[in-house]
Amino acid sequence: MTSPVHPPASAPRARRLRIAQPRSLQSRQLWAASLGLVAFLALAGYALDRAFQSTAQSGMRERLHSYALAYANSDFARDGSVIPPWDPPDPRFRRPGSGLYAQIVLPQGQWESESAQGPKLPAGVMLPPGQQVFEGPLPMTRIDGRPGEVYRYGYGLVWGGSDEAEGGEIPYTVYILEDTTALGRQVAAFRAALWRYLGGAGVILLLLQMLVLRWSLRPLRDVIDELKRVQAGAAAGMSEAHPRELEPLTESINAFIQSERENLERQRNTLADLAHSLKTPLAVLRTRLDSGTGEDELRAELDTQLRRMNDLVSYQLARAARSGHQLFAAPVAIEPQAEQIVVGLEKVYAAKGVLCEFEIAPEARFYGEVGDLQELLGNLLENAFKWAKSRVLLTVAEGAQAPGRRPGLVIVVEDDGPGIAEDRISLILQRGVRGDERVQGHGIGLSIVQDILKSYRGQLHVGRSQELGGARFEAVLPGGL
Repeated sequence: MTSPVHPPASAPRARRLRIAQPRSLQSRQLWAASLGLVAFLALAGYALDRAFQSTAQSGMRERLHSYALAYANSDFARDGSVIPPWDPPDPRFRRPGSGLYAQIVLPQGQWESESAQGPKLPAGVMLPPGQQVFEGPLPMTRIDGRPGEVYRYGYGLVWGGSDEAEGGEIPYTVYILEDTTALGRQVAAFRAALWRYLGGAGVILLLLQMLVLRWSLRPLRDVIDELKRVQAGAAAGMSEAHPRELEPLTESINAFIQSERENLERQRNTLADLAHSLKTPLAVLRTRLDSGTGEDELRAELDTQLRRMNDLVSYQLARAARSGHQLFAAPVAIEPQAEQIVVGLEKVYAAKGVLCEFEIAPEARFYGEVGDLQELLGNLLENAFKWAKSRVLLTVAEGAQAPGRRPGLVIVVEDDGPGIAEDRISLILQRGVRGDERVQGHGIGLSIVQDILKSYRGQLHVGRSQELGGARFEAVLPGGL
């Protein structure tokens, strides 16, 4: 009995790597817009808060200034003591610790309102006449001993008596102080209301933003739904009812779908043609085997049929290769390919002395497979060399171009040969038909050209050359995505 074989302990275990799935476009836009909205509301709230504080402080300064003007009208006794107004501008000046205080600083001493009895206020200094200051918040001690802060407005003044007996001019400074508590309550109430309204507005804007995002991304969801229907076989392709920003995407998808269907159809046709072509050789071999044919004769027949089948397979594979092309290919320069083909043709038809001229636009490009371009140019130029007397003209130019698309391509090959009668044009374009049975050939070159142009959704126009007098073949390839 054999024991099971266990892997070595050091053998690495396969680990399933989990790749993080990227966020959806809707979540990306929602996050970006939400962060922008939150940042905007925060900056707006900060700016409004600062503006309100500045406005409130400005209002307080004006109010304290008006109080200072009331105390500026105070009188002075002969001994230089202050005689304040009988009726203060605000009743709080008579209530100790009320939060509103008045000070008059003199050269020798100072006077304080009844409200300043108890609290410890910051000491004031003499200001030059006419000078005004607004300070704060400054530290102070309230009537209950707790620390506090006040804003202070100062106004430097001069009192002038009528004569020296009344004391002459007396400089003095009026200070009005107010507790920061009232202003703090105003700012706190404003902030609470501000952030409440901004928060409500932010929630409403976020909900509105979600609705706008869902509405703006609805075309993408429609594209996804249509793709699912195409995958399920419920639709043949993408519809045209999409915003213009998505048209290149849907058109590319439709072009890809159409290209894949055409490739599949070509493969099916090629396999069907190949199977149909192989039926006869296989049937001949089966008949020979069943009929008891001699070994030498059977060997010869087998060799003949195998060569025939090999030729059929090679032909069908070459045909299938010529039928397909890449949907999105790099641009191919025309002139190098044409030069290579013409050099070879000039060697083949050296006895005729045919001269080939080029008129190729420098910007012209072929968007496809190099093999397709070689087949297209090779068959058209070979046909022209075959029938020309002495001249062949190759003209290549850009075709029509739609906005945002790559340009098309127009290839024209002309010769100075006998030309083609109008009633024979449709006939020579058929596979296996030659323009003249006396001229060597298989009659499939122009058919190959048509197959290639059809795969690129192009067209072939045949007529008479106005410049050289012979045949004129014009291959028109439309612009792409």
